[in-house]
Amino acid sequence: MEYRKFGRIDWKPSALGFGCMRLPTKDGKPMSSRIHEGKAARMIRYAIDRGVNYIDTAYPYHGGKSEAFVGKVLRDGYRERVMLATKSPVWLIKKSKDFDMYLDEQLQRLRTDQIDFYLFHALNKKAWDNVVVKRGLLDRAEKARDRNKIVNLGFSFHDNFAAFKKIVDGHDGWDFCQIQYNYMDTENQAGTKGLKYAASKGLGVVVMEPLLGGRLANPPRTILEIIRSDRKKRAPADMALQWIWNQPEVSLVLSGMNTLGQVRGNVKSASASGVGSFGTVDLRLIDRIKKKYREMVPIPCTECSYCMPCPNGVDIPRNFEIYNNGYIHEDMRTARNTYERFVPKKERASACVQCKRCERKCPQKITISEWMPKVHAVLGEG
Repeated sequence: MEYRKFGRIDWKPSALGFGCMRLPTKDGKPMSSRIHEGKAARMIRYAIDRGVNYIDTAYPYHGGKSEAFVGKVLRDGYRERVMLATKSPVWLIKKSKDFDMYLDEQLQRLRTDQIDFYLFHALNKKAWDNVVVKRGLLDRAEKARDRNKIVNLGFSFHDNFAAFKKIVDGHDGWDFCQIQYNYMDTENQAGTKGLKYAASKGLGVVVMEPLLGGRLANPPRTILEIIRSDRKKRAPADMALQWIWNQPEVSLVLSGMNTLGQVRGNVKSASASGVGSFGTVDLRLIDRIKKKYREMVPIPCTECSYCMPCPNGVDIPRNFEIYNNGYIHEDMRTARNTYERFVPKKERASACVQCKRCERKCPQKITISEWMPKVHAVLGEG
């Protein structure tokens, strides 16, 4: 196993971390509460036995069952061999003292006295302003740290770079952050700018969704044809992971694995990883893949946001992004789930009234008023 630098913290993480959000289930349904404990326990302990030293879970994973399961798996001396990370369910916190209530419940679930890496879960500008700051949760977290209930404090993130920078700069006590990052997300959410900014501030950076929810591991045929030209004959997942590990600002890569075969493959990839191992030829191949993906995009939206704000509140770029991702990755099921879970009703394509004001401002001349009903028909009713 390769080990890396974790910001200013004097500890070396394994290149690969184990994410406990997509464990195998008895009913075969992704992320259901019916965890197949036998299979999942073998996977986690296999990873730890081969050098993985960072285990990540969260309050809501697997219908609230993931933390308790992880607590059981880390018995028999395994807890002492890893750093344990979990996340505060920010959206459930209605009063300041709720922070402590959930933290105490998580400590009990995890069968531990101390959480090594504690994150505010899924922060965006709204959650930061209206929950974390407004309810004084940073003070609560620092007091929990003083009482040794948590060691390192961070946040996971889903918003744009401006919101990311605001949160990073909003607290001097951050030790790390967790961002969605892969070769298709260099300009989405925190993106490469966010990765480099956080690292420049001394934060450890944990990468989630390195395979874009598994889509980069199972690319469409046209992309697979390009990948097969790779001189090193790497699998799509290995290529995507190596691209991330090549970047010195990345502290570790989380993978939500659901088979022992995936664990074996990712451990093998991590053991062959390192900054500088991805050369010029490799980077050119990734550029070819990205270019081909972009050529497959049905709606030529560049997310410039000139169309915004919509007078009726529609988040036009976000709707187009979700639709495009579902189309090019041939995975509309995930796109529909994202649309339903992360786009408020008032911001969905269905709220468009075809006023066409946005079309006069769109540099790409997209017929937005015609696309919006199509987007909602696929994402909202498919």
